Amino acid sequence: MLKPNLKEARKRTTEETKIETFDSIWNMQLKGIAKGKTYFIKTYGCQMNEHDSENIKAILEELGYKEISIMEEADLILLNTCAIRENAHNKVFGFLGRIKNIKEKRKNVIAGICGCMAQEEVVVDEILEKYSYIDLIFGTHNIHHLPQFIYNLLRKEESQVEVYSKEGEIIENIPFKRDSKYKAWVNIMLGCDKFCTYCIVPYTRGKQRSRKHEAILKEVEELKEKGYKEVTLLGQNVNAYGKDLEDNYKMEDLLFDVSKTGIERIRFVTSHPWDFTDQMIEVIAKCKNIMPYIHLPLQSGSDSILQQMGRRYTKAQYLTLFHKLKEKIPNVSITTDIIVGFPNETEEDFQETLQVVEECKFDSAFTFIFSPRVGTPAARMEDTVSIEVKEERLQRLNERINYYSKCANEAYLGKTVQVLIEGVSEKDDTKVMGYTETMKLVNVKASKETIGTIIDVKVTEVKTWSMDGEEV
Repeated sequence: MLKPNLKEARKRTTEETKIETFDSIWNMQLKGIAKGKTYFIKTYGCQMNEHDSENIKAILEELGYKEISIMEEADLILLNTCAIRENAHNKVFGFLGRIKNIKEKRKNVIAGICGCMAQEEVVVDEILEKYSYIDLIFGTHNIHHLPQFIYNLLRKEESQVEVYSKEGEIIENIPFKRDSKYKAWVNIMLGCDKFCTYCIVPYTRGKQRSRKHEAILKEVEELKEKGYKEVTLLGQNVNAYGKDLEDNYKMEDLLFDVSKTGIERIRFVTSHPWDFTDQMIEVIAKCKNIMPYIHLPLQSGSDSILQQMGRRYTKAQYLTLFHKLKEKIPNVSITTDIIVGFPNETEEDFQETLQVVEECKFDSAFTFIFSPRVGTPAARMEDTVSIEVKEERLQRLNERINYYSKCANEAYLGKTVQVLIEGVSEKDDTKVMGYTETMKLVNVKASKETIGTIIDVKVTEVKTWSMDGEEV
């Protein structure tokens, strides 16, 4: 048994990141050991977790498992978890009750937890104490060990608990079972070294480590050859790509080289304002296949709160960057993240956040009440603001965000936009759906034969979170 240790997870050294390949680790003798068995996986959290689940699915299917959508019928149940907010924790622990009922009826079901929650000491201790029926716990650093865990459990060995608290390495060539045939996540870096005071990610994901650009470009080229239309370059802080490498190859260089592959659409998430360079802006502006959509987390409009958060920029610096993006990149759409109720946030602090929202008029925003994460500096801060005040502030903030989201969409009414059609609309199965270059969701009156293609769509109706249109 190897449990996580947040103190160890915080350590950073100057040692070069080790790069291994899945092929060198994968024991081919385990291929097909679970033939005839089924798995169910539920994913919580960010795009990185979604991409990790694509890895997990592919590994399980190499072992012989087949995916099913009904958890109660699965031979393996796996929760890939998120540690960012308390709400995600609560959902996972609530789900464990359902798994207990399944395990009582079907003794041979394997149940496991992985992802960022598994990297937290308090979570693993609670699972071991109160949820002893969980068979498997592993973290973000050792997805590639999953075949051995499964082999051990199928042989009726004891529960497998293996969570590394370390800086981490890079494992290339882990297989994927991608959720889409038209758009794909591409990891360009792992981990984070920013250590914002409220954030658990540097502890759960390890140090900032960039993949070699040759491997990234090879992956994008292969996706293009397979007919993919869009890639999203993925990292906890993509703008810092290359800062840990010695070849002076940075994010602007990677963006330009990915653009040269000719793939039709390129996106990237998530950006930190601290690392957004003028050179990046120039590349985005001149490369037509880099989409004019930027997710730029603000978190707070108060300099005092930003300083306590450890965000490394001021309100003025954020606004300078925002307006530079608007000026340099034609038709750019900018979204953001905002935390309400950081410890001891005053009404004046909150008003400053509202002022930034009024000035920027974001296309949309993910807004949250501060959620203390055990082990982070912010969780130890004394907080004098009541939950009632925080909820009221969140409501006021969302009213403004929703207003400007609707205003941003109204600018598209009657215009023709290009939409990558991804599938059947969830709102109306007689329509298809997809996203514009600026990341606007559109439900389109068009043939299902358009799925997987980029088509011209005239916008006929706008709402706060989506638009309707018809193929031109």
